Amino acid sequence: MAKLFDVRRVIGGLFVLYGVIVTLIGILDGPSELEKAQGVRINLWMGLGMLAFGLLMLLWLRLNPPPEPEPEPATDEDREV
Repeated sequence: MAKLFDVRRVIGGLFVLYGVIVTLIGILDGPSELEKAQGVRINLWMGLGMLAFGLLMLLWLRLNPPPEPEPEPATDEDREV
């Protein structure tokens, strides 16, 4: 259960999702958007940066997974008579 709620998974997943969206918007930018950004494809570069950051977070999670939680010791109340 602890692996499901690891913050690296949430942050990495959201950055990958938003990175893909912003990168696609950057690829499809028209001349008016390029003129506003003084000729820089800022959406493309920011999207690629977000995508790289999200993938690094997911790679970090894969290379260094959270430890398994320790099972709780059984008490007398848990045992059936």
